[in-house]
Amino acid sequence: MNADASGKRRRNAQRRHDDADDVVPSIQSEGTRENELKGILNLLLLPDDHEKDHDDDLDQVSSTEDDQKLSLKENAQKSITESNSFDHDELEITERIRKRKKSRRESSSVLELKSGASADNGPSHLHQRRLWVKDRSGAWWQQCNHPDFPETEFKKAFRMGKSTFDMICEELNPTIAKGDTTLRNAIPVRQRVAVCLWRLATGDPLRLVSQRFGLGISTCHKLILEVCTAIRSVLMSKYLQWPDEFKIRKFKSEFESISGIPNVVGSMYTSHIPIAAPKVNITAYYNKKHTQRNQKNSYSVTVQGVADPRGVFTDVSIGWPGSMSDYEVLQKSALYEKANNGELSNGMWVVGSSGYPLMDWVLVPYSQQNLTWTQHAFNEKIQEIQKVSKDAFARLKGRWGCLKKRTEVKLQDLPIMLGACCVLHNICEFKNEEMDPELKVEVVDDEIIVPEVALRSVNSMKARDLIAHNLLHHGFAGTSFL
Repeated sequence: MNADASGKRRRNAQRRHDDADDVVPSIQSEGTRENELKGILNLLLLPDDHEKDHDDDLDQVSSTEDDQKLSLKENAQKSITESNSFDHDELEITERIRKRKKSRRESSSVLELKSGASADNGPSHLHQRRLWVKDRSGAWWQQCNHPDFPETEFKKAFRMGKSTFDMICEELNPTIAKGDTTLRNAIPVRQRVAVCLWRLATGDPLRLVSQRFGLGISTCHKLILEVCTAIRSVLMSKYLQWPDEFKIRKFKSEFESISGIPNVVGSMYTSHIPIAAPKVNITAYYNKKHTQRNQKNSYSVTVQGVADPRGVFTDVSIGWPGSMSDYEVLQKSALYEKANNGELSNGMWVVGSSGYPLMDWVLVPYSQQNLTWTQHAFNEKIQEIQKVSKDAFARLKGRWGCLKKRTEVKLQDLPIMLGACCVLHNICEFKNEEMDPELKVEVVDDEIIVPEVALRSVNSMKARDLIAHNLLHHGFAGTSFL
C-alpha cells in the first residue's frame, strides 16, 4: 500500500512535471502570440500612422504652397502698386518739368525790391526783398515810352502827339496814380493812360491789349475803366462845357459867317454806337435802320452832341437806347432841361436835322413837299451848319475805333467810355491834333424825319420864315436848288 502510494506520488509528480513542461511552452507560445499580435497590430496601425504622417507632410507642403502662392500674389500686387506709383510719379515729374519749361519760356523772373536802406543802415543789398511776379513782355510799350520814339508813330498809336499825351497824364496823375505795395511796383501813370488810349483808339479786345502792354487781362480792364472815369470826372468839366457869354457871341459870329443864319450857338446831331444784344430790355436797344442796312439784327445806344463852329462838343447826352428817336433822346437830355429853364432864350438857336421838331430854340430844315425857292435856300444853308456836327462825329469815330464796332464793355459802363471819348476828342481839337485821313469815317443819317406839324410854335415858324426870306434877299442863298 505504501508502495502504491509512493508510485502514485511519483506518477503525479511526473505528470506535474510534464504539465509544467507543457505549460512553459504554452506560456512561451502565448507570449510569442502576444508579440505576434502586437506586431500585427503594429503592422495594421503602421499604415494609419504613415498616412497621418503623409497627410501631415501633404498639409505642410500644401500650406507651404499656399504661403508661396500668397507671397507671390502679394509680391505681384506690390509690383503692380509700385509700377502704378512709379507711373504716377513719372507723370508727376513729367508735368513738373513741363510746367518749369513753360515757366521758363514765359520768362518768369524774380523782381528784387529795395527797402530803401540808407547809407547809415548799411549796404542796400541787405534790405532787398525778392518777389515772384510773372514777367510779361512789355517791350512794345517800352519802345513807345522811349524819348527817341518817332512822333508820327506815337500819334498813330494813341491818336495824339506826345505833348498832348503828357498833358493828359499830368492832369490825371493826382487821381489815378497808385503807390507801390509790398508785393509789387505800381503801374506808372503813363502806362495806365496808354492802355486806355490804345483800347479806345483801336477797339481791340482786352486779350490783345493785354499782350500789347504785358499786363493781365483783368488788370487792363480795370485800368481802362479807372482812366475813363477819371477823364469824365476830372477833364470833362474843363474841356466839355456849355459856352459862357463871351463864347456864345463868338460862336454866333462864326456860324453866321459860315451860313448867313444869325444867332446860332451850336450844331446838333445824334449818332448811334453799335453794341451786342443786351440781356435785358433787348427791344429798347433794337435799331431798325441799322438792321435794315446790315441785313441782320442790330442794337445800339445813342450819343447826342452839340458842336461849336470848330467841331468841339459843348454838350453831350449819352447812352439812351437805340430804338428812341432823335427827339425822344433830346427830351431826355440836360440840354432840353436847360432850355425849359430859360437858359437858351434871347433868340439863340441850336441847329438840328429833320429828326428834331421845330422849337423855340431848335432850328430845323423844311421837310414838307413842294418847297419854295426861299425854303430850298434856307435848307441849303442849314445843311452847312449841320455838316459841322456831322464832321465832328466823323472825327470822333475815326479817332476812337471802339465806337465803330460792338464793344466788350458792359452796358452800364458804356456811358463812361463814350463820355471819355468825347472829352478826348475835344482835347485833340483844342490841341489842333490832325487826324490821319485814313481814319476818316462816313457818318450815316439814322434820324426819323419828324412831320412839320409836330410840336412847333407859331413864333418859331415865323422866325424861320423870316430867316429864310432874309437869306434869299441878302444874297446868302446858294443856287444848287435851281
